[in-house]
Amino acid sequence: MSRKYFGTDGVRGKVGTFPITPDFAMKLGWAAGKVLASTGTQEVLIGKDTRSSGYMFESAIEAGLSAAGVNVALIGPMPTPAVAYLASTFRADAGVVISASHNPFYDNGIKFFSNSGTKLNDEQELEIEALLDQALNHNAMECVSSELLGKVRRINDAAGRYIEFCKGVFAKDLTLAGMKIVVDSANGAAYHIAPNVYRELGAEVISINDKPNGVNINDHCGATHLDSLQTAVMVHEADLGIALDGDADRIMFVDHNGHVVDGDQILYILAKSAKQQGTMTGGVVGTLMSNLGLEIALKEMDIPFRRAKVGDRYVVEQLKETGWKLGGEGSGHILHLDHASTGDGVVASLLVLQAVLQSKQSLADIASGMNKLPQVLLNVRLTANNADEIIASEVVKQAVIEAEAVLGNNGRVLLRKSGTEPLIRVMVESTDPEMSQAQAEAIAKAVSTAGV
Repeated sequence: MSRKYFGTDGVRGKVGTFPITPDFAMKLGWAAGKVLASTGTQEVLIGKDTRSSGYMFESAIEAGLSAAGVNVALIGPMPTPAVAYLASTFRADAGVVISASHNPFYDNGIKFFSNSGTKLNDEQELEIEALLDQALNHNAMECVSSELLGKVRRINDAAGRYIEFCKGVFAKDLTLAGMKIVVDSANGAAYHIAPNVYRELGAEVISINDKPNGVNINDHCGATHLDSLQTAVMVHEADLGIALDGDADRIMFVDHNGHVVDGDQILYILAKSAKQQGTMTGGVVGTLMSNLGLEIALKEMDIPFRRAKVGDRYVVEQLKETGWKLGGEGSGHILHLDHASTGDGVVASLLVLQAVLQSKQSLADIASGMNKLPQVLLNVRLTANNADEIIASEVVKQAVIEAEAVLGNNGRVLLRKSGTEPLIRVMVESTDPEMSQAQAEAIAKAVSTAGV
């Protein structure tokens, strides 16, 4: 049975447009509270990023949980991975994050974590959706009696606790003293976290995009817009730059030359370092979109590699299935299950900095060991919700077969439908950029033809 409201990363959309409305959020909080309470949940932790709409949804979810008889602990603006960690630290039974991650301020979202820091399983989400539909369509939201209503408290030392947790990931015999780092917090949830972590470990920190006003989150800054970070690294002659996204579960780097070091390269750096340090457990899990250059570089080090569906929840699933620890996406979602149960940008950045120091090389030098293959991505917009039918059509299948024949062993083709828009994404990568472009355009033309 497919989920109706929950996507791969909770419920997300434009503020004021169903389902991202106060009424929906309150009823979602109530439905989740009812399901969680049935498993013994007594308290839920709520964190958010810096969007102005976060206050509204925080109050709505709080009301729904309280009506279901569940206590609430509020921690204010906090990275998504921090909520996953703090839910356990403060002995809460679950966590809620109000965030739309790297999206613009006018979007928002709601996602849940278990008390072990993992996302709720499909069965729990389906059970929540069933109750939610009753509340939305049949006005079936029932409030517990007054003496059983959930109580609400605010936690004031959450940031300090999370900063100490992050610092604990970094090797105690190392220091960032003598290193100059530019940090771009995307005017998001880590604005008061990330710069302090690096400073307290000894680095000279130049902090940019760290003044959130409710609407400037991810606004031409952070992990999805690296221009300002690249400029700052060059102007300040920094050793490197670190960019987080709005909820700090993504990380991207810029080396001292101003070149981007993305999630695939980060996975390579961490895997190589672990191999050299003798701490590598199993292999690495990437996604269908991971650059072929990563797979080749890992193979040269005799490190196994597997591809999951796009989405960090699927990476986690494969890590647990294999017993491996390291995985992630080119977009900067990096998971290391020895240190965090979910993608954590600050933790991942510290592991990379640790690898840089242990190698006694620059970030540029250690990243250069992986040769990224040119990758062409074309989005074909659809006029109807028929992506599966188009991908399965003979004209598209034949175009893919012809492209794969041209690429041979030097490239690959990937077609997938978008999970959030009426799009089919055509990706081709190979050792030859012009060949990749030509084959991607041929397949995109076939997709357009099939969609007519």
